[in-house]
Amino acid sequence: MQKILFSSLLIAGFNSQLQAQQRNDTDSLTLPDMVVTATRTEAAKNQLASAATVYTRKDIERLQVNTLPDLLRGTNGLDVVQTGGYGKITSVFMRGTNSDHVLVLIDGIKAGSVTAGTSPFEFIPLDQIERVEIIRGPQSSLYGSEAVGGVIQIFTRKGAQRETPTVTLDAGGGSYDTLRAAGTVSGKWKNNWYSLGTSHFNSQGFNAQQPTPGPFGINQPDRDGYYNTALNARLGHRFDNNNAEMEAFFMRAEGRTEYDGAFQNKTEFVEQVVGASGSMDIVDNWHSTLRFGQSRDDGDNFAPDGSFSTRFNSTRWNASWLNQFALSDNHQLVLGADYRLDEVDSSETFNESSRYDAGVFTELQSRILDDLFVNASVRWDENEAFGDYVTGNVGLRYNWNYGISLLASFGNAFKAPSFNDLYFPNFGNASLDPEESKSFEAGLAGAHDWGQWEVRAYHTNIDNLITPVMDPVTFNFSAENIGKSQIDGIEAEIGTQLMGWNSKLSLNLLSPKNRETNARLPRRAEKTLSFDLSRSFGQIDLGANVLAQGDRFDDSKNTIKVAGFVTVDLRSAYHFNKNWMVSAKLSNLLDKNYQTVNTFNTAGRNFFISVHYNN
Repeated sequence: MQKILFSSLLIAGFNSQLQAQQRNDTDSLTLPDMVVTATRTEAAKNQLASAATVYTRKDIERLQVNTLPDLLRGTNGLDVVQTGGYGKITSVFMRGTNSDHVLVLIDGIKAGSVTAGTSPFEFIPLDQIERVEIIRGPQSSLYGSEAVGGVIQIFTRKGAQRETPTVTLDAGGGSYDTLRAAGTVSGKWKNNWYSLGTSHFNSQGFNAQQPTPGPFGINQPDRDGYYNTALNARLGHRFDNNNAEMEAFFMRAEGRTEYDGAFQNKTEFVEQVVGASGSMDIVDNWHSTLRFGQSRDDGDNFAPDGSFSTRFNSTRWNASWLNQFALSDNHQLVLGADYRLDEVDSSETFNESSRYDAGVFTELQSRILDDLFVNASVRWDENEAFGDYVTGNVGLRYNWNYGISLLASFGNAFKAPSFNDLYFPNFGNASLDPEESKSFEAGLAGAHDWGQWEVRAYHTNIDNLITPVMDPVTFNFSAENIGKSQIDGIEAEIGTQLMGWNSKLSLNLLSPKNRETNARLPRRAEKTLSFDLSRSFGQIDLGANVLAQGDRFDDSKNTIKVAGFVTVDLRSAYHFNKNWMVSAKLSNLLDKNYQTVNTFNTAGRNFFISVHYNN
């Protein structure tokens, strides 16, 4: 029985299937109602209390989105804001928490900037993504720092594992002189599998920002372009004994983005993940997985005259050991350990350039009295910067009568201060404590012949929020633990398949408040509604999407209001045969002039047409 995941699959026409089943925490799965990010092991969705949304490769292709922010926009529980068009800074607010309260994993490796503390969603190439799992709610008891609002795990392309090589090709173009091309080849030979893919995305874009007044005002009425070239590779081998296998993977994206700024208006970037994993059955009821990897987030920034300005390079070394013990048919114990070393290489002089974090955790997954499922986890982290921290989480799911399930969970989480918070010249404060939260949620879910639905209510308190504070004498700013927030919300979602029409309706009501001032937290809409409708007519696929959001404030004092908006997108596809397809999408049909960040423009009515081939 699928719950939240069902409505994600509605977008894909209920025919998404993954190719291979693995037991570790980063590989693609066979069954669409299975997730790994919620427990770090393969688990059935209808046995978990966690709120989850999953996008498969089929979903990405059916939705005809070109970037990861476009895919995430409108997802239940997420608010995506962007400072301009393609390749511009993107913030993802999950359940109203800050944009740096979302942990991002790429193939199980922590990714993102250790200086800013956020992840570059705008630079991660969608053409190299096989699957995205989104787990909402605190997950620090499994992953440590950053997972206050939740976790987004990105699985890079793995391709089809069949003897005959599988080739996929995509090419297209559209408004704003946008061009896209991608290709992937994958297959297997005996006990080996492989995948190799490349992609290029280029757009001349539009003017990212409206003119702003003042001595440092910005007036650069130009087109702000973006390009991204990416490579993805994967190679694995399965042994004949002990359910053992090993795999190596690599993903790299590099390019340039242009924007409007008084001191900087271009960035050349590199996003890279490389790693290897191995797993095997130690004994019949003990499966062990080792994973090593490195992620990079590099950026060189340039002034308007083209001269070099600043450099911020982040490197994160990751190692993990995961052990699954089958205590019985109804009980599984997970024991694990993580180690991470974060390093900074910058043109700025930081007081420290590296720090480590080590964590150990355990989780119990139990089925009691057939219909009651319990997931309980606890984790201890030791961080070089601030010491140790303990987190825990308990989730309950009771599959009651009439296809209805009762859901409840409670957990705490923390966010370690970033390098900027701790060590940035004339701002950092090495005495900062981690930000910390406590969350509770309860809900109902239903699965019926006509469709599935879910309603969840949650409450989160966050303390020790890191806030810039100005010295009244020197007028310099420094980071301090003085912020407090309270976030209450309701998520509702219903998906149906009636008379050949697939539909999904999502509604989010949010109250994100500063507990000190009672002001709304900035850049978060209180009301969001998303509706998707699709149907296939033989060789023709048709679809439409509506996104409506209420107003938001752009500043912490709630003096700058950004109006709400409604956008409508239409899409279609024609299948010539099983190998060839052409698709077309018209976005922002009503040509709505709206913003999600004050003064920053969004795309008007625009189109994109592409051709797809696979054998």
